[in-house]
Amino acid sequence: MKSTLALLAAAEEELLVQRLLARDEQALQLLHDRYSRNLFAVIFRLVRDENLAQDVLQEGLLKVWLSIDRYDADRGRLFTWMVRVCCNQAIDALRSPRHRFHSGTRSLEVGGAQRAQAPASFNPEHIGLREFVLRLKPRQREVIDLLYFGGCTQAEAAEQLGIPVATVKTRARAALQVLSQLVR
Repeated sequence: MKSTLALLAAAEEELLVQRLLARDEQALQLLHDRYSRNLFAVIFRLVRDENLAQDVLQEGLLKVWLSIDRYDADRGRLFTWMVRVCCNQAIDALRSPRHRFHSGTRSLEVGGAQRAQAPASFNPEHIGLREFVLRLKPRQREVIDLLYFGGCTQAEAAEQLGIPVATVKTRARAALQVLSQLVR
């Protein structure tokens, strides 16, 4: 036989579910206040990243809010169902390509990257780029000279050369393809 405290908790939980089904936003706030710390702890055990756990918790609570009509009190308590929803959300997050990409990288602060002064100006002569540009067709060379060595925008280069911007783009693209072959 259930104790009075357990019956009271079950009735309170049933009332909360009814309010959630009625789309009562205060009930959502109550749900968050009552369960978020425990749900966060469960999620954090799975993902082992505080920021990701926070994201998963928010997404999980949103999923609970949107799918509360699928909750069946006969199959278990509300908290148990929410843990299952949040755990599934955490597993999905861990399996996502986005998470796999970001988990393989480290931030610059953690990675111990050293700060170095940026050079005062870029000098393409240091890498012999000028010699490669001399191998381009004259029309491609004049576009590259204006864009990369002259610091012009594509529109400015088009104006100086008296040609359409699309032609500047086409010549620049062709020049870059030739240069990429030369550099190999």
